[in-house]
Amino acid sequence: MEQVLTAAPVLPAPSPASVRVVRLVPTKGWAPLRLDLVWAYRELLYFLALRDVKVRYKQTALGAAWAVLQPLAATLVFTVVFGRLAKVPSDGVPYTPFALAGMVAWTYFSTSLTACSLCLVSNVNLVAKVWFPRLCLPIATVLAGLVDLAVALALLTVVTLGYGVVPGPRLLLLPLLVVLLVVSCLGAGLWLSAINVRYRDVRQAMPFLLQVWLFATPVVYPSSLVDGVWRYVYALNPVVGVVEGLRWAFLDSGTHVGGVVAASSVSALVLLVSGAFFFRRGERSFADIV
Repeated sequence: MEQVLTAAPVLPAPSPASVRVVRLVPTKGWAPLRLDLVWAYRELLYFLALRDVKVRYKQTALGAAWAVLQPLAATLVFTVVFGRLAKVPSDGVPYTPFALAGMVAWTYFSTSLTACSLCLVSNVNLVAKVWFPRLCLPIATVLAGLVDLAVALALLTVVTLGYGVVPGPRLLLLPLLVVLLVVSCLGAGLWLSAINVRYRDVRQAMPFLLQVWLFATPVVYPSSLVDGVWRYVYALNPVVGVVEGLRWAFLDSGTHVGGVVAASSVSALVLLVSGAFFFRRGERSFADIV
């Protein structure tokens, strides 16, 4: 039997004019943000965020239930210690949903900020071997936490209704408060992730930093305890505006939060822009020293 050999077709070589050459040149000084590159790599951003969501609860017995158990357990402790024993005021609303609103925001902020500060070091092989906009890593880390935040907000809704408080039209402003929370977390995360590449002390300092930040945020007490102009200085902590905004939206608290949210929004925006430029300035050396 004769065997017929068929030769593969020979494709013409591409012309020099059709070959695209990309040169990667390190930046100098303060580099532009190049957010257009982040948008061009949006599919990578999506898959990085999806990977973080899957890895977070991989091989866990309770899975996504941790998004409910963490803020709920802390709220129960705060209710007994601060609500019943210390008699901390709660702006005229039941203390349990009052504290839970603070814990929902704080749990997302602390968890995402910790992961964001370590995102470059945790992805050392990816950072050292593959080029892509490094901003994708902290952004994906912060976006991945929104899944847990959505579950926690659903829990807050159930607890609020259980205490006989029906959220009104104020709840329509919830997406803006979520954006403020994300901006606050991303801004701080950009600073810490860039610093952590050069100084690994960030990992050791994070528990202490978050502990201090927790008590500087009105999670277990109302911000109305701070009077006068110091209230707006206090609101330069961007998480203050989110916590008080959630209580205002869900619990219809009588506290005037407009000035507090405005001060926190300005602070969060400054933190985000400065963090983004600081991150971009250090980006050129990430692959060499990570």
